[in-house]
Amino acid sequence: MKTKVFLTLFIVFVVLTFAGAGYVFLNGGTANAGYACVPMLFALLFAGAYRSSKKK
Repeated sequence: MKTKVFLTLFIVFVVLTFAGAGYVFLNGGTANAGYACVPMLFALLFAGAYRSSKKK
């Protein structure tokens, strides 16, 4: 059950990362890069949690 939750959250945050990067590029770089970096951090955390829960 946990693995499906971690995988779902990973996918959601990857999509948010690309959406944030697109937003930054569409605004010519004037928007804060945190719109892409913060979701990327959470995506990496959930990817690690998914991998560790899958091994058990």
